[in-house]
Amino acid sequence: MRIDKFLWCVRYYKTRNKATIACKKGQIKVNNHVVKPGKEVYIDDIIELRKNQINYKLRIIAMPTNRVGAKLVDIYRIDITPKEAFEAKELLKYSKDYYRKKGMGRPTKKDRRSIESYIDEEE
Repeated sequence: MRIDKFLWCVRYYKTRNKATIACKKGQIKVNNHVVKPGKEVYIDDIIELRKNQINYKLRIIAMPTNRVGAKLVDIYRIDITPKEAFEAKELLKYSKDYYRKKGMGRPTKKDRRSIESYIDEEE
């Protein structure tokens, strides 16, 4: 089965086109090699993919004939993603909360004072 079709079948991508684009961008590796969308995958291949700033790692244990339901995905793959990848995502979420949202305009007086006090503390 093609890698883009497999990733679509096991619900890592909503459409096959998105899976194909991810392959072309080099976000998907099979057995530590960057692959094209037409690469054939087999049972016991290890797939690494980067999605939503998480490096997923999975092993194929069976081939689906078509797109499967979310509850049946575990029949076809084993998720061997390290827990550190998900913890890094959580830390990134907390660090983003500190910054102003894009499009919020210029800093207010209060924001400017807190920025200046932070810079003064470093010096």
